[in-house]
Amino acid sequence: MKFSCTQENLNIGLSVVSHIANRNINLPILGNVLIKAEESMLRFMSTNLEVAVSCAVRGKIEEGGEFTVPSRLFSDYANLLPKERVDVSDDGNSLSVSCGQYKTKLAGMPASEFPLIPKVSSDTTFIVSVADFRRAVSQVQFAVAPNESRPEISGVLFRFDASSGSPLLTLAATDSYRLAERLVSIAEVQGSLEEAVSVIVPARTVSEVVRILGVFKDNIEGVSGLEISVTDGQIKFLYNSVELVSRTIEGKYPDYQQLIPDRFATEIVVSRDELVRAVKASSLFSRSGLNDIHFNFVEDQPIKLNSMNSQTGEQSVEIDGDTSGQKNDITVNFKYFLDGVGNIEAERVLIQMNDGMSPCVLKPVTDDGRSDYLYIVMPIRQ
Repeated sequence: MKFSCTQENLNIGLSVVSHIANRNINLPILGNVLIKAEESMLRFMSTNLEVAVSCAVRGKIEEGGEFTVPSRLFSDYANLLPKERVDVSDDGNSLSVSCGQYKTKLAGMPASEFPLIPKVSSDTTFIVSVADFRRAVSQVQFAVAPNESRPEISGVLFRFDASSGSPLLTLAATDSYRLAERLVSIAEVQGSLEEAVSVIVPARTVSEVVRILGVFKDNIEGVSGLEISVTDGQIKFLYNSVELVSRTIEGKYPDYQQLIPDRFATEIVVSRDELVRAVKASSLFSRSGLNDIHFNFVEDQPIKLNSMNSQTGEQSVEIDGDTSGQKNDITVNFKYFLDGVGNIEAERVLIQMNDGMSPCVLKPVTDDGRSDYLYIVMPIRQ
């Protein structure tokens, strides 16, 4: 194998794929990146057996071939090279890299030892806006369960549906204490979508997709968006020349829709900024470990927040809001509450509840009354 390319292309290819490679005592090859030189393209690939990433960049190929070298080492080294032409060749045991005054040899392993990258073939592909996808992920992923004691909630639910007339991607995440849901318009469906398709995608996979999209800071000409394909047990994300294939999580995602009542006893509309400020002030006097603050809602009266800590003191505050329905109160974890309010992209927040023992629903207040974001926080039972 012998090729040359720009330092920029080499750096992009390696930075995209090197992040998931990791050391494995039983399979040291998993810490390597596979480099393939074919025709006028260079392809870099890495895998941890759960996720596989490949990225193609342009280069001048003198001799085709393939070889593997330590992923992180090569990526770190390439990032430090001057922005000049990089010449690369292998002798079967090592990879020689030359760029200006920089020359090095990286010990590697034969490509024959590298695991096969799975192929995902699906009759249907969904294309979504990169900007919308990245924003939607940021609004839900924080609610994923931090451990895998319940595997079905250790990932993000992806639900593709066209029952509403226009195809939508629903992203949802929960840790059983709170839940976040975000709707994303699907720009194009290649194939057919006769019935809804749901998969649970590992949180690390979703983070890796967002990280890779961040490598390409500008929109790429000719690329319509992020392509997503789903098959049994696998999901594929394709953007420009980058392909990520991941296993999905087996199991059934909780039917959280049944938690959302059709009617609410109390509804409150309040300024988001005023609400955040009041919650943060009350949080200073919440009890350590519980992080509890108390809300009191009465029609035609200001919203009351209070908290008390036997060691530090107590605090109360009133803020303006429009409360309708019956008198109500609820105690919540201020951290969970702020996570939801902080991800609402509107000047006003709608709070809906039935009583202090039932879930509290937060939504943005929009001019047309429609909402693409929903957040549910469970109360602290007294």
